[in-house]
Amino acid sequence: MQFDGGMSIDEIPRLAAETRRFSLGRPRGFTVAPDGSRVVFVRARSGVDPIHQLWVLDVGTGLERLVVDPRELRGDDHEDLPPEERARRERLGEAGNGVTAYTTDEAVTKAVFAVGGEPWIVDLVGDANGRRVPAPGAVVDPRIDPTGARVAYVHDKGVWVSDLTGEPHALVASESPTVTYGLADFAAAEELDRIRGFWWAPDGEALLVQRTDEAPVKTWWLSEPVDPSQPPVAQRYPVAGSANAVVTAELVTLAGGRIAIDWDLATHPYLARAWWDTHGPVVAVLSRDQRSLRTLAVDLVTGATSELSELTDSKWVALIPGLPTRTPDGRIVSHIDDAATDTRMLTINDQPLTAPGLQLESVASVNDSGALAVVNADPIDSQLVRLGWNGSVEPVLDLASPVLQSGVGAYDGVVVATTLELERTGATTVVVGAEHATEIASLAVPYPVEPRVEIIAAGPRELRTAIVLPTWWEPGGAPLPVIMAPYGGPHLGRVMAARGAYIKDQWLADQGFAIVIADGRGTPSRGPAWEREVYRDLTLGVLADQVEALDVVLERFGSDLDGDRVGIHGWSFGGYLAALAVLRRPDRFHAAIAGAPVSDFRLYDTAYTERYLGLPQDEPDVYDTASLLPLASQLQRPLLILHGFSDDNVYVAHSLQLSRALLEAGKAHQFLPLSGESHRAPAVKVAENEDHLVADFFKTHLT
Repeated sequence: MQFDGGMSIDEIPRLAAETRRFSLGRPRGFTVAPDGSRVVFVRARSGVDPIHQLWVLDVGTGLERLVVDPRELRGDDHEDLPPEERARRERLGEAGNGVTAYTTDEAVTKAVFAVGGEPWIVDLVGDANGRRVPAPGAVVDPRIDPTGARVAYVHDKGVWVSDLTGEPHALVASESPTVTYGLADFAAAEELDRIRGFWWAPDGEALLVQRTDEAPVKTWWLSEPVDPSQPPVAQRYPVAGSANAVVTAELVTLAGGRIAIDWDLATHPYLARAWWDTHGPVVAVLSRDQRSLRTLAVDLVTGATSELSELTDSKWVALIPGLPTRTPDGRIVSHIDDAATDTRMLTINDQPLTAPGLQLESVASVNDSGALAVVNADPIDSQLVRLGWNGSVEPVLDLASPVLQSGVGAYDGVVVATTLELERTGATTVVVGAEHATEIASLAVPYPVEPRVEIIAAGPRELRTAIVLPTWWEPGGAPLPVIMAPYGGPHLGRVMAARGAYIKDQWLADQGFAIVIADGRGTPSRGPAWEREVYRDLTLGVLADQVEALDVVLERFGSDLDGDRVGIHGWSFGGYLAALAVLRRPDRFHAAIAGAPVSDFRLYDTAYTERYLGLPQDEPDVYDTASLLPLASQLQRPLLILHGFSDDNVYVAHSLQLSRALLEAGKAHQFLPLSGESHRAPAVKVAENEDHLVADFFKTHLT
């Protein structure tokens, strides 16, 4: 089979891997200058180049200007990253190199970034070349202060500051091998959507700094058996029911003054959010059971805290990107999960703002007039809107069809909106100003074939379900075997109005399968009640939803699909769900591939697991029900397990324990260890051949 440009179907996985699933070359990481005159962004120079460059768009003229090419700074593509930076990128799912992240001063006239652990600064106005910021060695997360006079970063577990014209000096140093300053702890970075660990004061004279002591946390080990000469790497991993890191915060002045911030660590140990605005520093702290989120103002003199607001929930408080926050005039912007209307609403000073049925997803920015936010009236249709404090709702772009949007900017200023659509692959990025809109070019490689996808609301529960069929398929031929491809759990919905989201599924479909993707209970953007249906049950309900979606699709297509040849595959929670499906429902699922599956939630981390299942010492039956290990003797169908040895999120111990339990039960299965691979971003050759492996496995067992 030949596709656009003469490419054969067998060549597509290689191209998909080289382009990072056709994402390289897209503009991203936008910052809008306060006066709306320019937009800063990063973009690779082509769709197969993993090195990101820094660019500036002149909003008035629409002209793009290359500011920094990392190759010109360092002379090559090699990046020897510090371990903390590798971990940070793993949490972010960052697969590229070069300028992957940057910060600017408040006026957006200077930008600071790290390349290969070296901090650099560049002027964004004019033609000045990038220059290295003085540093004592490799740094993590360099951030310029709002005034543009100095740069702070993490080095050797402490926070350092460099004046742009002087020598670096340590602002606060680690006093123990288990203590770090300025870095987000594992729970915050992996499960609470917070990747930062220090925040500048608006005047650039002080910082709010996180202190993390991992001494109470269990030590786990990552090893690479393929190279037995290398010692294992220690990681403090907070497994469910055990001790977390002790996370506190301090106010640190440039002169070396330090004031400890005081809040009740015993009741609210998680530092969920932090920022520093013109009214002072603020921390939002979360209880261990995640049923209470308290937003606290910090006294600059004493470090004492006073409550600004509190969110509570009988199951768990949802953490929304961009919230809580505060307007320039001091009002608290947060959210409420309204049970009466099953709606997640934006609030200002505890007053609900958005209408019933309009679900809040995220907030990009707020000012005294309103908020720039993403909302939806249907979980597959996420739109970027301006929400006025007077109750008005205005789409940034007037688009009638369902879309997946995101954006940055100001409520009443220039906005950068990125749109994915169901009608075509690829992303469109538009800078929307007062007078006109300018598109920022994408250099991404186009997909060789347009995915053939249909989205339905399946069954009485209206499960959002996508069906991807072969491009060559016609009704009335030989029935197609079916492959379910879910994630199916909290935090991530796979069914969306974005055709490009199905490019991997389309390639597999063109091997001779119907691909079915269903978002069941617990998946986001469908309302608070839907998300909380997985409370104390990440197992039976989510599997039942996959079966229900499968039944609806089989009935819809009749004899064109073969319900006696059904496979399932997924990664992470999707891998857990795939293994669960063949273990619990071999009558419906006839083969499975489980990628990096959780086999026993007692081996997974505190913040995620306890949110849904509680503490294992309090809820042993819940954990027993969720475990795959007691089900090993029930395996009747072909099962392939894939797992990276360097996975520091779902440890390979999960798959090894599952494989051992299957072997002890006398159940044949396949286990493929991925040497050197982590949880999220496989190497190009691994990603390419993994696609072929998946297709070959299902061809063997379903056709």
